[in-house]
Amino acid sequence: MSTTIFVPEDSSAVSVGADAVVARIADEAKTRGQSVHIVRTGSRGMYWLEPMVEVATEAGRIAYGPVAPHEVASLFECGWLRGGDHPRRLGKPEDMDWLKKQTRLVFARCGLTDPVSIEAFVEHGGFRGLACALSMPGPAIVEEVVRSGLRGRGGAAFPTGIKWQTVLAQPGPEKYVVCNADEGDSGSFSDRMLMEGDPLLLLEGMTIAGLAVGAERGVIYLRSEYPKAARTLARAIAAALEAGYLGKDILGSGRRFDVEVRVGAGSYICGEETAMLESLEGKRGMVRPKPPLPAVAGLFGKPTVINNVVTLASVPVILERGGEAFRALGTGRSRGTLPIQLAGNVRCGGLVEAPFGITLRELVYEYGGGTASGRPVKAVQVGGPLGAYLSEAEFDLPIDYETLAARSAMVGHGGIVVFDDGADMGRLARYAMEFCAVESCGKCTPCRIGAVRGVEIIERIVGSRDSAAKQQGIELLRDLCDTMVKGSLCAMGGMTPFPVISALDKFPRDFGIKGGALENAGPKDDGSENGMRGDARP
Repeated sequence: MSTTIFVPEDSSAVSVGADAVVARIADEAKTRGQSVHIVRTGSRGMYWLEPMVEVATEAGRIAYGPVAPHEVASLFECGWLRGGDHPRRLGKPEDMDWLKKQTRLVFARCGLTDPVSIEAFVEHGGFRGLACALSMPGPAIVEEVVRSGLRGRGGAAFPTGIKWQTVLAQPGPEKYVVCNADEGDSGSFSDRMLMEGDPLLLLEGMTIAGLAVGAERGVIYLRSEYPKAARTLARAIAAALEAGYLGKDILGSGRRFDVEVRVGAGSYICGEETAMLESLEGKRGMVRPKPPLPAVAGLFGKPTVINNVVTLASVPVILERGGEAFRALGTGRSRGTLPIQLAGNVRCGGLVEAPFGITLRELVYEYGGGTASGRPVKAVQVGGPLGAYLSEAEFDLPIDYETLAARSAMVGHGGIVVFDDGADMGRLARYAMEFCAVESCGKCTPCRIGAVRGVEIIERIVGSRDSAAKQQGIELLRDLCDTMVKGSLCAMGGMTPFPVISALDKFPRDFGIKGGALENAGPKDDGSENGMRGDARP
């Protein structure tokens, strides 16, 4: 009798040796005359334990990890095919505190099944939302999404249902659904993890969006740095077409929806929705002025729904369970769950899906386990390279859109990057300006020129030993940031000042300021670590 072994094929797991582990398992099983069936899955998101291998036993799936190729022989020797004891034995994944405390809706299947198996997807609850949608008229689908309180999970957090209402109300037979999968923010990987681990859920969400607004074509705009996701999506689309879940007659309903994948060319600015549309139309990725909004005149001038991966992947859950059930989770105007990605200098990095309202302290310490270096946490950056830095004094803040916005921070894509007390916030502030200078599309002056001047000013501030010159530089930097916030065409230039000003206000010593006074100190030599999303408006 063959034993099923589950090994992630997620990019992160592969990067730390998952493919080599698979080869070693196959060789060892053959040598020992034991029959095994290896299923490649997505990751459960516990990246510090990858490659995490699971074995199907009579007692359930038992996890072992992180497994190195040279440890495979000892796993067989301990009887792991029957759940035997071993230093790498973790037990049942669902009993592990890190997973058990989460509320997994969107990522419930990741790590469980073959990502492109229609049979496995259906067995674990897939396409139930689509079945509900096929029994409803478009306006009723949109109303359910409105009722859920779902907001865009990629940037400005615009209410998804309102965006869909706008597209639904537009006349004309030709409309589009565009999935913004140009995930480029530092510390963010939820889009990739879902596209590699449960791509059929994304296709289901896009199909429901098409049924809701009357669109028959969908496009996934995928960042070029995700080749494995591109291959997995292609296989998933082919499987869905063959099984009748995509195409000209979805499940015999007479309704049509087709999806194609378009790969970007590596531009961070194409995470902004109008620059993405320009790229999709074969033009240089540059921001368009608004109005017209994409919901009115989007791809090729047609009404277009634009949402990111996690937003669209939330829709099947809403249709299956009802908008009110989704709305019951969260806090304030932030409803449902948020996939939060822990990265940077953190001991247990990975993906945590929890209702809005969880605090930074819970995330950084209870899930993240503190810093990987063992040193005190100095700051976290939430929402990508354009997000503000938050100090430990702010770690009891709940994660929700309005609370973070009040601190000039943002939820963004849900990425959290942790820094220990060795980080130099002056150099990180400079990095923010340099990043904007490199990635700006160049269309507006505040962003194109302001970011270059910002780098120069910060270098003068941290390098100066003259108190008057340092003070003059700080005043000039604040004026420049104000101009960028108020004058930039899009969030690229408009939000770059957030990390800069937050670093200056909360960590003045790193700019040579002590207790409100300027220090005669030169630049520091400490090391430091380090795309914008397009879910902005209808």
